[in-house]
Amino acid sequence: MTHNTMAPFTLAHLSDPHLAPLPKPRLVELAGKRVLGYVNWTRNRHKYQRREVLDALVADMKGQAPDHIAVTGDLVNLALEAEFAPARAWLDDVGPPDRVTTIPGNHDAYVRATFHRFGETFAPYLAGDDGSIGFPSVRRRGPLALISLSTAVPTLPLMATGTLGRDQLAALAEVLERLAAEDVFRVLLVHHPLKSAARQKRMTDSADLLALLKRHGVELILHGHDHIHSTMWFEGPNGNIPAIGVPSASALAHGRYPAAAYNLFTIEKDNAGWRCEQTVRALGAGFQIGQIKQARLI
Repeated sequence: MTHNTMAPFTLAHLSDPHLAPLPKPRLVELAGKRVLGYVNWTRNRHKYQRREVLDALVADMKGQAPDHIAVTGDLVNLALEAEFAPARAWLDDVGPPDRVTTIPGNHDAYVRATFHRFGETFAPYLAGDDGSIGFPSVRRRGPLALISLSTAVPTLPLMATGTLGRDQLAALAEVLERLAAEDVFRVLLVHHPLKSAARQKRMTDSADLLALLKRHGVELILHGHDHIHSTMWFEGPNGNIPAIGVPSASALAHGRYPAAAYNLFTIEKDNAGWRCEQTVRALGAGFQIGQIKQARLI
């Protein structure tokens, strides 16, 4: 029996920071969908999406010294022009682009007018190892291959669906085929969950993605969007694949939504296969962050 002496690789995962405070929109920006989003923010969301919560969570995460950090979307709220520069400054503070990977969520692509801004603002954090900006992209970090997808598309008011689209799915099939031959731990990053009870929040072509995963497989799927702790299992070619969701990184507990949390995954080679353990750290009383769960996934 051979023992691998390489140190485990730690991957941190947080999502949906919904950076506060929201800059005051110009009147011209409050057309269509943004009006409802702005009303929702000023009436409700500003009470429980809190910058000080996010700062406490990120400080704790940095204290854990992960090898890499994945941020699965919704960095901004209404995709106002004035939101993007502060969001980039925040991400720069989380870590440099070689240590942090981000993907867009539906709020980052809230309206057509600023649809392109996420890609421009966060280019170094999105770029694949070949330097290209686009999806899917692949970043190799230690034993990991991080495969980034984008489900971020502008939608009608009251809708928060996501879509990959035929081109991205076709390119993903090629990426997965290529990686299948290599000894890498494949982590799929996507904003929307692969299964959703809410029609207005679902990934519209998740069935196509699930079919691809059943054929080619990955080791782990990370997502956000639902603002809850979530573990779902999907069929892969050699057993089930864990898909892990996490609450909003800036949230106070409210209603059915838990307080802010992040995941830490400890990944190491285990003889012929892999071992992956999940630790969940969450906001508790007095703004203290502590461990609330540990589980072996693989």
